[in-house]
Amino acid sequence: MTLHTGRHFLQIPGPTNVPDRVLRAMDMPNMDHRGPEFAELGHAVLAGIKRIFRTKQPVIIYPSSGTGAWEAAIVNTLSPGDKVLMAETGQFAVLWRNMADRFKLDVEFLPTDWRRGADVGQIEAKLAADRQHTIKAVMVVHNETSTSCVTHPLEVRKALDRAKHPALFMVDTISGLASLEYEHDAWGIDVSVCGSQKGMMLPAGLGFNAISEKALAASKTNRGMRSYWDWAEMIANNKLGTFPYTPATNLLFALKEAIAMLEEEGLDNVFARHIRHGSATRAAVKAWGLDLVCLDPHCYSPALTAVMVPEGHDADALRKVVLENFDMSLGAGLGKIKGKAFRIGHIGHLNGLMLMGTLAGVEMGLDLANIPHRSGGVQAAMDVLKARDVASVPKSKVAIA
Repeated sequence: MTLHTGRHFLQIPGPTNVPDRVLRAMDMPNMDHRGPEFAELGHAVLAGIKRIFRTKQPVIIYPSSGTGAWEAAIVNTLSPGDKVLMAETGQFAVLWRNMADRFKLDVEFLPTDWRRGADVGQIEAKLAADRQHTIKAVMVVHNETSTSCVTHPLEVRKALDRAKHPALFMVDTISGLASLEYEHDAWGIDVSVCGSQKGMMLPAGLGFNAISEKALAASKTNRGMRSYWDWAEMIANNKLGTFPYTPATNLLFALKEAIAMLEEEGLDNVFARHIRHGSATRAAVKAWGLDLVCLDPHCYSPALTAVMVPEGHDADALRKVVLENFDMSLGAGLGKIKGKAFRIGHIGHLNGLMLMGTLAGVEMGLDLANIPHRSGGVQAAMDVLKARDVASVPKSKVAIA
């Protein structure tokens, strides 16, 4: 049994740390979800979440996990037998593909070595070759949480445009939204899928679909069966600030507060903070002499860093040592890299000092677990954070300091 003194360090890449402000906002009695007070809350969160997705189109909020939002994206727009193009960028891409299989979609799954994002050139070639436009959707994971590799949605959108292909473009941004730059409208995304427990800084329990006019039109002609996930019924009720079935009211209070926090900081500042923390973490890994799972710098994730342990060593044993000695949770390797890698989450409600505590725990854990490494990772990360902080301060203030 681990003795808890102080706060547990939850440094998995989701669920993430929930801010105290959000926890307090959730602490509300039940209310009439058909009454006028709830409608005010409903209108507020439905408008606010559009600003986070950077869209003027509808955003559906489900009482579900991100997995539910995956399913909603499929059943509203696609039918059994429809062909879709997906990329095997990691474990979550595999899971979304498995769901597509269960719905009897015809999936073409483009392989990778799990150490980079999707091959956009390969996607474009497949689209260009599909002269009959049999591919109904292209589906990619934005921020692959199992590998810390990013697929850039705008690059995929441009590939679709160059190929002049009409397929729907669906993006899983479950761990991308509110941590990486994301533009649902400007990037021409038809369905964006997200969950509440990552960059949105909430407990798990809310799933989101941001949808384009094209996706909504596809849903109206799609004969596939759906009930709970039906966009049409949701949109009709949302116009009144309500939902077609009992909503997760307390999580909606939390969502309202989380949106306020993100907008107080400014989304561009949120993205910059994640980039800074990702750079500092990778500097620590480099100083330790360990390998990143992600091999392509263009695909480095600002939200988490997945780290390989040397051959012959067990990443899960390291995680156990860190948990038992320092009360800190690190993310496990998943799927193909189970036991071979661990993941450091630096997503959501996090600051520089929290990150330094995290990296100190990892460095001490590497020592105790007898994993070959060099010292100095914490100092390397400090140097990155100090350089960025000084660079952001006006010169006059630096001189005075």
